[in-house]
Amino acid sequence: MTAPLAPGAQLRHGRVALALSFFVQGAVFALLVTRIPAIQSRYGMSDGLLPVFLAAVPVLAGVGSVGTEQLVRRVRPGRVLRCVQPVVCLALLAVGAVASMAQAAVALAVFGLSVGALDASMNMLGVSLQRAYGRSIMLGFHAAYSLGGIVGASLAWAGAHWRLSLVVLYGPVVAVLVPLALLAGRWFVDQRLPGQQPGDQRPVGGERAGEGRGGGTVPVSMRLLLPLCLVMAFAYIGDSTVSNWSATYLQDVLGSSEQLATVPYNVYMVTTLLGRAVGDLGVRRFGAVAVVRCGTVVAAAGFAVVAAAPGAWAGMAGFTLLGFGLCVIVPQTFAAAGRLAHESHGPGTSDMAIARLNIFNYVGFLIGSPLVGALGAAWSYRGAMLVPMALVLVTLVYARSFGAPTDRYGDGHERPRTADVG
Repeated sequence: MTAPLAPGAQLRHGRVALALSFFVQGAVFALLVTRIPAIQSRYGMSDGLLPVFLAAVPVLAGVGSVGTEQLVRRVRPGRVLRCVQPVVCLALLAVGAVASMAQAAVALAVFGLSVGALDASMNMLGVSLQRAYGRSIMLGFHAAYSLGGIVGASLAWAGAHWRLSLVVLYGPVVAVLVPLALLAGRWFVDQRLPGQQPGDQRPVGGERAGEGRGGGTVPVSMRLLLPLCLVMAFAYIGDSTVSNWSATYLQDVLGSSEQLATVPYNVYMVTTLLGRAVGDLGVRRFGAVAVVRCGTVVAAAGFAVVAAAPGAWAGMAGFTLLGFGLCVIVPQTFAAAGRLAHESHGPGTSDMAIARLNIFNYVGFLIGSPLVGALGAAWSYRGAMLVPMALVLVTLVYARSFGAPTDRYGDGHERPRTADVG
């Protein structure tokens, strides 16, 4: 019989397991969004109908996130994640395997609902684990997501290059990712630690969702979260601008070749990965407030360079800056929301705060692409790039929200508390 792991070892295993979960989700999401033209072609979706399908996914994801806020009052986030991640993978396979547009619509609906629950529960566990560690590790999880996105996009490119059908592309990938997700789920950190009683379902990082001081359910104030919700939405407006408009902008505005126009988003993904891989070190050294401010300024500079770029290579330099700048904002926004709820409303309320904040991920995703497209058509695409730049700069106004409310040092630094965790 295998001896139980010590608490510190279980936290380390939980950290690796959650990083794998983020990786799987990054790969699955990239495999869906990068093969949208093939999905449209397979099911004969018109250009007018396609945006309806695409908009439905983030809308339903928001519904899934709202539902998760209620669900985690009774079920631990780790259980939610263990259940929904295989569903997301299988929904991806169904999108490529079903026989009709109606069936594809159902598969996309299942994908949207379950991905909302998945995103919310993953970040709940990440914030809880970061609290248990006592230092910044949240950016590392999102770096794993970025790495998964690069792998998924690369697989999608190979599928397009070799003209593989969607089911042939998705089938083997899902056959690998589902067992990987199930294996990772065994080590999530909200399982009981040695010494806890069987009826004690508290996660490692704190109490069950909704249990405030004194054991009662404490609602999380939206007024408290509103600044972070705006930051989240504006960051995703910037992100969706890059993902949806970088190729068109480089080709139509800056006069690049069609092949070169595909490069900026790939560069953006790589710089996002690199920035997140080292971002936790920056938070530990300089504090979350300083890192978010720096990322905001770098992202705004990236948009300014893109808007003023005289040619394609200067434009790619701007998109590179955007990757380094935007990459730190979203993970730190989740961490800040969990910390604010925990400090202001009592232990266990951070899960509800994260579920609510996660909705604004999809709000930004929905608004970003149409906003830039409408401004570009009515005004100019160079001018349109200044709008997400201005929205991202709003983060500077709310940067102090990223510091710990009870931090007596006043610098937003993470303070180590768990000495036996590596």
